[in-house]
Amino acid sequence: MPDDPHYLSGLDLTGRRVVMVGGGTVAQRRLPRLVGAGARVEVVSPETTPSVSAMADAGEIVWHARAYRDGDLADAWYALACTNDPEVNAAVCAEAERSRVFCVRADDGTQGTAVTPASGRHGGLLLGVLSGGTPLRSASVRDSILDGLRAGTVDDGRVAPAELPGVALVGGGPGDPELITVRGRRLLARADVVVADRLAPRELLDELAPEVEIVDAAKIPYGRAASQEVINSTIIEAAKAGKFVVRLKGGDPYLFGRGFEEYLACVDAGIPVTMVPGITSAFAVPAIADVPVTHRGVAHEVVVVSGHVAPDHAASLTDWPALAKLKGTIVLMMGVERLPQFAQALLDGGRPADTPVAIIEDGTMRTQRVLRSTLDVVATEAKAAGVRPPAVIVIGPVAGLVGTG
Repeated sequence: MPDDPHYLSGLDLTGRRVVMVGGGTVAQRRLPRLVGAGARVEVVSPETTPSVSAMADAGEIVWHARAYRDGDLADAWYALACTNDPEVNAAVCAEAERSRVFCVRADDGTQGTAVTPASGRHGGLLLGVLSGGTPLRSASVRDSILDGLRAGTVDDGRVAPAELPGVALVGGGPGDPELITVRGRRLLARADVVVADRLAPRELLDELAPEVEIVDAAKIPYGRAASQEVINSTIIEAAKAGKFVVRLKGGDPYLFGRGFEEYLACVDAGIPVTMVPGITSAFAVPAIADVPVTHRGVAHEVVVVSGHVAPDHAASLTDWPALAKLKGTIVLMMGVERLPQFAQALLDGGRPADTPVAIIEDGTMRTQRVLRSTLDVVATEAKAAGVRPPAVIVIGPVAGLVGTG
């Protein structure tokens, strides 16, 4: 017997009958890839998990709600024995052997005629790893390789595709470098030029190749700021020079990030743009601080408001009296400097003085801190605590919820 008798081969299961015996959590894990491969999957099991039955209800699979019986593998191309009963699994494998159908046995991989590799996708690659009957090791190696491919630290052998855009607007998330999207990190690793905001995940810049040009487009509230026109021209000039430009922004580019202005500038200049959404700080930062912006029976509405313009300013587009009448959650962005004015506008509009408020400063970062207060005194307490931007301010009953964990 060889050290590992398995021979790796890719199966084309499109339109072909695949039988899975068992409808529990193992089936739930393995069904999506089989369905995604186009297999015509039939599940034989008296019971299934809710997710498996939902797939049957949606027509993605056929579910035979009964116990396995000999003959169920007739005309099958592939079989999986996934029950929690070793005797049933053995019987399925025995029928598969007689019928010359390759069969995976989930409870004891050595007893089947096929094994399921630890697999994953990256771009056009389908990656599969087998390690001689040690599935945990296979999964660990797969995850390490995929992490490297997605981060760009492992070369995937692709030549940059011709359709790769001149500019990618990438949302970097709320600050923690692990909260950027997979696609955002992949495109960042391919950049020739990175135009980065102050609130973009800074640690990722250190991972770029030395030849990558990094342009500081820091926008510091009420301090030095690169004008939007300068940022636009920098992006466009680099793209016209044939370089792939990543505009790396904090949060999501289209939520108070002026990303659409940059998109329009590129389109006007004839430069193709790819938009990569980011995890918005408006929801992620409160979540990290255990402040849900909605909660059943507490808040069924969320309004995200920019604090860039004072409530009484002629340029303000926000109807503060209408906001004050809402019972749900207000998430105030860029509101630290004018917090006294915003709080007073809500009080004047009828929001109760004891409305809970939570301020999360430097959300998701090592320096994160949280101030909990009420609407009538939050401005005073924030000033006394020395709260500084960036900070997300959550106003409403959800800000008063405290977990017991």
